[in-house]
Amino acid sequence: MEPIDIGLWVSGGLLVFVILGMRVAFAAGLAGFVGLVWLRWNGFDYDPERFWKAVEISVKIAGLTPHSKVSAQVLSLIPVFIMIGYLAYHAKLTTALFTACKRWIAWVPGGLAVSTVFATAGFAAVSGASVATAAVFARIAIPEMLKIGYNKQFAAGVVAAGGTLASLIPPSAILVIYAIIVEQDVGMLLLAGFIPGMFSALVYAALIIGIAVIFKTVGPPVSGFTWRERFESLPPALPIVAVVVIIVFFVYNPFGDAWGTPTEGGAIGAFIIFLMALYRGMRWSQLKTALLDTAKLTVMIFSIIWGVLIYVRFLGFAELPEAFANWITALDMSPMLILVCILLAYAVLGMFMDAIGMLLLTLPVVYPAVMALNGGEYVTAADSAFGMSGPMCAIWFGILVVKMAEFCLITPPIGLNCFVVAGVRDDLNVQDVFKGVTPFFLADAVTIALLVSFPGIVLFLPMLAG
Repeated sequence: MEPIDIGLWVSGGLLVFVILGMRVAFAAGLAGFVGLVWLRWNGFDYDPERFWKAVEISVKIAGLTPHSKVSAQVLSLIPVFIMIGYLAYHAKLTTALFTACKRWIAWVPGGLAVSTVFATAGFAAVSGASVATAAVFARIAIPEMLKIGYNKQFAAGVVAAGGTLASLIPPSAILVIYAIIVEQDVGMLLLAGFIPGMFSALVYAALIIGIAVIFKTVGPPVSGFTWRERFESLPPALPIVAVVVIIVFFVYNPFGDAWGTPTEGGAIGAFIIFLMALYRGMRWSQLKTALLDTAKLTVMIFSIIWGVLIYVRFLGFAELPEAFANWITALDMSPMLILVCILLAYAVLGMFMDAIGMLLLTLPVVYPAVMALNGGEYVTAADSAFGMSGPMCAIWFGILVVKMAEFCLITPPIGLNCFVVAGVRDDLNVQDVFKGVTPFFLADAVTIALLVSFPGIVLFLPMLAG
């Protein structure tokens, strides 16, 4: 049997494992190991000596591959960014941020919901974890919205959708994972996510205002805050602004050389949030909880990476990515139409898989195909299909894919943010949350269409830095 045929059979088996409910980390690791053995054995005739030799070689590959990749320094970004989010929560910076947004924005139609969106965007800038963002604001924002008469489904939908902004706005754990898989510059990707992330928040806000204007009872404005109260709400939220500025300047300094690496910027940001948490009276039990939650989420993410890396190594031996890229480029369709079909496929796949697992499993095959469509990793903008050089295309596609991962966080039946919001609130079930996020599908579709049509939204900051 040809290696490509083995690759297709094993990939099909992986999908079966996932559909049956096996964790992505274990499904990918098992499928990759079985595939490696099958390739080395290359037959169904049972020759004990050759079979066990294949097993021995596959065990060595499966053992060495994860360590060689995961030991990369850049992955230290993930626990640092996650820790910033948990420390910010225990420092009550989330409450301070929501209060500031409420006092400054809540006077517009749907103002409290709009305030929630911008508060989640602000927290996303120090968190990097969508699930954590949704869980935090389900406790803070939903009670406030219900108190003034918001529909509970709509209020839950606002929080679930707002939580997805953490996938794009730096620091983003998913962007770091994408950079590792496709071997691109982490700093450039984090920089590229800033404008699309804020743009997504503005589209969400415009949608909420439009709904509140059309349906008068959906989001009544909140007024009565004095200018003094508004200005008093700003200082408690300033540490979040400070962390964002530090991380951005460590990635890109418009006035000169960058201050350092993204990891160093994240570490300094975590230290600032830690000091603020101590100043606000964080106790040992809260610090312990924050560190344990950081460790648990980090281990979960790294476990998925370990398992998928074994599968990725198998795909390389099976030559499946190269075969898929050749097939894609041979299609009698425009490159842009093929790209749109790929993004639609992600929308469907995201209904059944979590965002990180979906990207880890698909990018080793899809990314080479997209780069081949553009003309290769070293193509110039003048000769490319999408009008951009290879490195810029990699950044642009990364933002598009991560935005699709955002979209999948709120799509049924797996939408993780919806389950988190429902789990935090006893008065909500997951069906309520899925109904509440329905209007935000339209907002995400508009955002993705604009990012595809106008790549400059994504590439403006990376091109300045480059």
